[in-house]
Amino acid sequence: MCESNGYDFIADKLKEYLGLKKSPVAIKFVLREDDIPEGVPKADEKLRHCQLVQKASGGSVFYATAEEQMCKGGAAALGLQEAPEKVKTGEFYYGLGRFSSLGSARKTMESIPKIDPIMYALVYAPLEKANFDPDVIIVIANPAQALKLSQALVYTMGGRVEADFAGIQSICADAVAGPFLRRRPNITLGCSGSRQYADIKEDDVIVGLTGENIGCVINALENMS
Repeated sequence: MCESNGYDFIADKLKEYLGLKKSPVAIKFVLREDDIPEGVPKADEKLRHCQLVQKASGGSVFYATAEEQMCKGGAAALGLQEAPEKVKTGEFYYGLGRFSSLGSARKTMESIPKIDPIMYALVYAPLEKANFDPDVIIVIANPAQALKLSQALVYTMGGRVEADFAGIQSICADAVAGPFLRRRPNITLGCSGSRQYADIKEDDVIVGLTGENIGCVINALENMS
């Protein structure tokens, strides 16, 4: 079993070994209002989940309920509310020209990871400021950094790193809901929304890590260096 250290130490090591420009972002799912970590304020503006992730990577700590989530499709993937009907059926993305037919849009939406709508809020923090155990840790990286992180993921147990995405609902469903539900990391390339609204760059890829094995990842990066 790999030991975990304080999250400030882990964040520093991720930045050091990967050469990250931005802080990794810690995400915690909260079922009830009473479970919000002490001292964490509610988000002071309404933004998309991908924008909230970027806000946290810049140093802010906060929580957001469905009311603070501007993108309702993303909020639904994260378990904060029911999906709007047109998102659920794929009609919304078909209307945007993302699919050749409503059937292909619906098939894709049915395969995207979604958490049952039972969550009260998500807590966001730069990893070094997390006063909670994160369920998911998001790393915004370039391809070379993601490569090194992928090598760290297979360093101890072997195997392969799977990348599961469809070019929509990327930072919400692919990078957070998927790792939370499946208990394994995922790599995704962003989506039109996150690149338009959340300043995801052309050469950015997004890695969603599960919180419980982050100590192993740090040990692997250290040994590989």
